[in-house]
Amino acid sequence: MPRRLNDGEPGRFTATTLLVIGLISCLIVYAVFSAVLRPQDHTLDSAVRITDSQDQGRLATAGDGGGCCRGVENLELWGPAVKWGTDFKFYSSEECCKACKVMCSGNDGPCLCDSWVFCGNKEACGSKFGECWLKKQKDVLVPDSQEGGQKVLWTSGLIFGQGEGIVGFETEHGVLHVKLHPECAPHSVYYILSLLTLSHCAGCQFHRAEKRGSYWDSEGNHVNNAPYGPPYAMIQGILQPEGDMFSPIPTEHCPTISRGSVAWVGSGPEFFISLANHHEWKQSYTVFGSILPEDMDIAERIAGLSTRADVWNSVNVSVLEKPVSLAVRRMKAGREQGDTGS
Repeated sequence: MPRRLNDGEPGRFTATTLLVIGLISCLIVYAVFSAVLRPQDHTLDSAVRITDSQDQGRLATAGDGGGCCRGVENLELWGPAVKWGTDFKFYSSEECCKACKVMCSGNDGPCLCDSWVFCGNKEACGSKFGECWLKKQKDVLVPDSQEGGQKVLWTSGLIFGQGEGIVGFETEHGVLHVKLHPECAPHSVYYILSLLTLSHCAGCQFHRAEKRGSYWDSEGNHVNNAPYGPPYAMIQGILQPEGDMFSPIPTEHCPTISRGSVAWVGSGPEFFISLANHHEWKQSYTVFGSILPEDMDIAERIAGLSTRADVWNSVNVSVLEKPVSLAVRRMKAGREQGDTGS
């Protein structure tokens, strides 16, 4: 008679079962104790990244500026370190940037950190991977840097605090003070800072000017049921000295254009200053700065100069009969006291 499976050699079967159960139990116990006793790698742990409990809370609540806190790859900023990267590490350049921003909140006086350097290529950085060096520049508008290039492992960025990072677009009608946004548009800002080192900016000018008309109110808000132009409530120009080569600037942070926004047309060097809140343009332009509110009357004055009609790429525009030359200047300390930051 054929045997049923549970009819044969019960003793041997029971022993085998107990052996299997015992082996499984041993494996479970080993895994648990291994997890508990295994040495932890804290090189990128938050306990090392933020050593002060108050800073932990401030960093957790620090905003990212709607996609900001960026840097320039293959660039190493030099300068005295306020945090040494050998024992201050992160997973991303954004975290490194935010750590510097925490030290430049404006709540504790002047910025303790105005530049950061991060090594984020795990293969190329080797033991330096994750290092975040926080630094303080002697002159934040002329940062000390190594020559860039593919051989440079680091990504670097600048942080401008309250009243810092403001340059002047100087014209015969007055000076437009521009608060630069290095966290959002670092490539753009580095280009603008390079213009400060030139003795002149021949060829830099405004050549298009269009008032708000009756389509936007004095605060830049669009009037209900009104057209969106022309006129388009903006002044446009070029930021390229004659004879200088211009390398197209990559697309960076593109928020909705608001009154006072300073943005590139495409990849530059054409740029514009908006006199209104252009929500209809959506996120179409890299914004690298903003005009201080008290200077908007100068922009409005330029927009009111004599113009002639023209057509650019099938768009009706108003071109200045006499272009307005501009120079990019650094401002004297104290001029920006009324600035509230970006």
